[in-house]
Amino acid sequence: MHIDEWLQAVPAGWIYVTVALVIGFESLGIPLPGEIVLVSSAILSAKGVVDPVWVGVCASTGAIVGDSAGYAIGRKGGAALFERLGRRFPEHFGPRHVGKAESYFQRFGVWAVFVGRFIALLRILAGPLAGALRMPYWKFAVANVLGGIVWAGGTTAVIFYLGLVAEKWLKGFSWVGLVVAVLFGIGTTLYLKRRAASALDEGDLQGVVRGPVDV
Repeated sequence: MHIDEWLQAVPAGWIYVTVALVIGFESLGIPLPGEIVLVSSAILSAKGVVDPVWVGVCASTGAIVGDSAGYAIGRKGGAALFERLGRRFPEHFGPRHVGKAESYFQRFGVWAVFVGRFIALLRILAGPLAGALRMPYWKFAVANVLGGIVWAGGTTAVIFYLGLVAEKWLKGFSWVGLVVAVLFGIGTTLYLKRRAASALDEGDLQGVVRGPVDV
């Protein structure tokens, strides 16, 4: 059963809880499909299954709390934490992945926390890495709160309104409109992810966490 099918099969209250927990644990540093859960829930809100406001609130809360917990863990564990995670989960926390994320932090400082919310790699590593690099907590907190609200609330709002517009539009046109909309969405997503990956590759560094980040 796919995530969207499972979400449609559970009560609305559990959808809100699922959104908050999955995004929260992903932000904590556990590789989970937070973005997929958020988008699926936002689509359900366009269908009237759940309230888009509560989806955005739960997603934002999960993102902010999860990143804060990840920051605390990273600050306490430091470089040793990423070395252990790299040995156990090389596909997510290997030296190359952490090196890319670290280079992004070194180049953009506190902005990496905000922008990282929109990039899969940094969405998992931003909190723990900010803590391990000793980023001042107040700077991290501001970027974390703003990034969480903009990402979660913005994604929910965009998907919700696109869903409403698409439903009205498709009533007046044929199934061809749906195909065009899907292809446009896929193309836009691939383009943005490719641009984000290129930005990370430009500042790629070898190795793992070295020391405090310059913010």
